[in-house]
Amino acid sequence: MKPYLAAAIQMTSVSNLHKNLVQAEELIDLAVRRGAELVGLPENFSFMGAEQDKLAQAEEICRESTQFLKKMAQRYQVTILGGSFPVPVDNTGKVYNTTILIDPSGEELSRYYKVHLFDVNVPDGNTYRESSTVVAGEELPSVYFSENLGNIGLSVCYDVRFPELYRYLSEKGADVMFVPAAFTAFTGKDHWQVLLQARAIENTAYVIAPAQTGNNYDRRYTHGHAVIIDPWGMILADAGEEPGIAIAEIKPSRLQQVRRQMPSLEHRVF
Repeated sequence: MKPYLAAAIQMTSVSNLHKNLVQAEELIDLAVRRGAELVGLPENFSFMGAEQDKLAQAEEICRESTQFLKKMAQRYQVTILGGSFPVPVDNTGKVYNTTILIDPSGEELSRYYKVHLFDVNVPDGNTYRESSTVVAGEELPSVYFSENLGNIGLSVCYDVRFPELYRYLSEKGADVMFVPAAFTAFTGKDHWQVLLQARAIENTAYVIAPAQTGNNYDRRYTHGHAVIIDPWGMILADAGEEPGIAIAEIKPSRLQQVRRQMPSLEHRVF
C-alpha cells in the first residue's frame, strides 16, 4: 500500500438519469484534477426519484450506470466506487441496491448488494420502505486486496448502523471502508458523523463516505457532509452541504501508527 489521495463525491441526484451522469462526470473530473486515485460516488448516484419511477427505469439505469463507471475509470485511469444503483432481480419486480468497485482498466473488482434495508418511520414525518422495491442482499461484503490502495471494504448507507458488518470487514483485513450514502437530512444532523467516526475508531481503518445532499425530489432531503475519516476518528475532509468533493490522503504510515498506539483489535475477547 502506498500513500495516495482519495475523494468522496457529494451530489444532489434527481430523477433524471442523464443529468445525474453529467454531474457525476464533472465531479469525477474535479477529483482527478486534484490528484485523486480512488474516487467514490454516493448511494443512488445515477437516479433519485419516486420508487415506481426507479423500477420502471431500472434496466436502463443499471445498464447506463455500469457503462458510465467503466468508461470513467478507463478515461481517468482511476479506481472508482460506484456508489449504488439499482440492479434488477429476476422474477421479483424488484432490484438490488448495488455498489461496485471498478479498476482503471474498466474491470469490476468487487460487488456488494446492500443487506440492511431502510424501512423506517423518520420523526420528520417521512416514511421509508426500501424493502418495497429492493431485495436485500444475502452475503456480507467482500474485501478487495489492492497492493497500491490497501484492502478496500464495501458497505452502503444504512449499513453504518450495524457495527458487526464493519467488524467482519476488519477481520477480513480492511484498511479502507466505503460508506456511500443518501442519509436523510433529519437523521444525518445527529447521527451521520458520529456513526462514521465510530466505525473508523473501533476498526482502526479509514472511512470514505460519499454522500447525497439537498432536495433530491419531493420531500426527500439528504444531509450531505461527504467525509473522509482517519483511523483515529479525525475528520480529514468534509464536503459541507453543496455538491462537490471531500479529498484527503490515505497514508499507510498513519494506519500503522494508530494500530500500534491503540491495538484494540488484538485485545478482542469475543
